[in-house]
Amino acid sequence: MKVFVTGGSGFIGTTLVEGLRRDGVTVMNYDCAPPQEPGQRPVWRSGNILNAEELSAAIEEFKATHVVHLAARADLDESGTVEDYPENNEGVANVLAAVEKSTTVERVILTSTQMVCQPGYWPKHDEDYSPNTVYGESKIITERVTRKADVSCVWTIIRPTNIWGPRHPRHSSQFFSLLKRGLYWFPSGRSARRCWGYVGNVAFQIRRILELPGEQVHRQTLYVGDAAFDLIDWVNGVSMRLTGKKAKVAPRAFLYSIALAGEAIERCGMKAPLSLLRYKAMTEDYLTPIERTIELTGPAPYSMEQGLDETFRWVASRTDAKVTPANELRPGLQVEHQPEVMVTAR
Repeated sequence: MKVFVTGGSGFIGTTLVEGLRRDGVTVMNYDCAPPQEPGQRPVWRSGNILNAEELSAAIEEFKATHVVHLAARADLDESGTVEDYPENNEGVANVLAAVEKSTTVERVILTSTQMVCQPGYWPKHDEDYSPNTVYGESKIITERVTRKADVSCVWTIIRPTNIWGPRHPRHSSQFFSLLKRGLYWFPSGRSARRCWGYVGNVAFQIRRILELPGEQVHRQTLYVGDAAFDLIDWVNGVSMRLTGKKAKVAPRAFLYSIALAGEAIERCGMKAPLSLLRYKAMTEDYLTPIERTIELTGPAPYSMEQGLDETFRWVASRTDAKVTPANELRPGLQVEHQPEVMVTAR
């Protein structure tokens, strides 16, 4: 197995490359950004998926047998249109063309997102969509381009849920900071339920999809993430490691009133601590048909507690960390207040 990973310098990609190398698999990270981990530089090749010729040449020279396409534009900037996401349409078309041209590729995984369906919408089939973001719309194009190409090797579309863990690009400077400063309140009442995925478990699932018999994963669309859990359990797990206490809880009516006021503030062009969109994100379920993937790939190697422990070992090891776990506090620690929490997969 020789695995070619586009976007291997990203959040999920770094963990996947790390695991593959640890297991002795030959791997190449094809990314326009250098690796986050210096030890991964020997397997990095600088490149952009929008350059079709160079991408095809890289796959052919590497003699890849398996391709994992993770590279994408993955922000939630709602001021633009799907044309602002060329990586998610033109880029995936270039990957598929390079795979079809290759004489060695046996299998390819293409990455979409759970956001092709908005929270609360349960898809009736793989091509039943209901996005509420431009990013989600751009990933629908990713999926349609993939199905139309129908390359001759085994291909699988994966839809990552919201992924968390070491190297997350925003958690340590945003959500963790809010908890640390006592600026986060969890809504009272029934906890929202999520299928978020620990990044180590998602890398494990991707690896299993690469190894499973082709007839089990060919032309399949599989969510990757963890089984559903109560969001309050994850939030409390983070809070205990940061402060030694569970997260603060506030009445829903109180938070809703703050969100309404936040709407007025944001209409005036200012940032608000809470908006209706963020309030909904804190209170609504976001479940996915993850059971099919878990049945195929088997039990995840990391529990929530193990994932949180790994995450905070990483936080403690960062020299540029803006958040320090409760058992390693430094006097006068300064953190930046960034109220918007966003969890995305590169």
